[in-house]
Amino acid sequence: MQYGYQCGMIWGAALAAGAEAYRLFGVDSQAETRSILAAKRLVDAFRACSGEINCLEITDIDKSSSIMKMIFVFLIKGKTIGCMRMSAKYAQAAFNEINIESPIPPVGCTTRLARKIGLSEMHTVMVAGLAGGIGLCGGACGALGAAIWILGMNSIIRKSANKIDYKDPKALDIIDRFLKCTDYKFECSDIVGRKFKNISEHARYLSDGGCTEIIKMLADTLSAE
Repeated sequence: MQYGYQCGMIWGAALAAGAEAYRLFGVDSQAETRSILAAKRLVDAFRACSGEINCLEITDIDKSSSIMKMIFVFLIKGKTIGCMRMSAKYAQAAFNEINIESPIPPVGCTTRLARKIGLSEMHTVMVAGLAGGIGLCGGACGALGAAIWILGMNSIIRKSANKIDYKDPKALDIIDRFLKCTDYKFECSDIVGRKFKNISEHARYLSDGGCTEIIKMLADTLSAE
C-alpha cells in the first residue's frame, strides 16, 4: 500500500513459502511452523541481498513522496532497473530458503485471523509466515498485511479483475481502523513492545490475549466486507 514498509518481494516470498508448506503438509502445525520459519529465513536472505528490508530505506520514497521525486528516483536514478535486478537475485535466494523443518507447534496471529473469517485451508497456511511482522522480524504488522491481501483477493474474485487496486477505499479503511486500534503504530515490535525470539514466544503472547483486539477488529471488518 506504498507506506514504505517491508519490500513487496518479501511479502510475496512469504506467501509462496506458505503455499509450498500447504502443498507438502496440508493443514497442521508442521505446515504453519515451516511457513513461519521459512519467512524468517526469507527476511534474512533479503537483507543479505539488499542491506535493508523496508521499501522506504531502499528507494527513499513512499506514498507521501512527490511525483517529481518518484520520477527522479525511478527514471533518472534507475531504481526501477535496480529493483528488477534485485527481484531476479532474490528469487533464487528465496527459492533456496522455503523448505525448513521444525516440530514446534505454532500459534500465529495471521492464521488466527484467517480461521476467524473462514479462509480456505491453503490460504490459511499461506499467510502463516506473515506472523510477527513477517517471520517474527518485528516489521509492519503481518495480520494487517494478511487482511489487505485477503481483501484484495476477494475484490479480484468479485470483480473478475486481474490486479489489486492499491487505492481501494476498503483497504484504506482497514488501515485507518488498524491505526486507531494500535495507537497509530504500524510495526509489530512497536505494538507489542518487543521482537519475538521464536515461535513459542509468539504463541504464548497470543495465548495470553496479545493482539486479541486487533485480530478481532480485522476479522470483523473483513467479515462485514
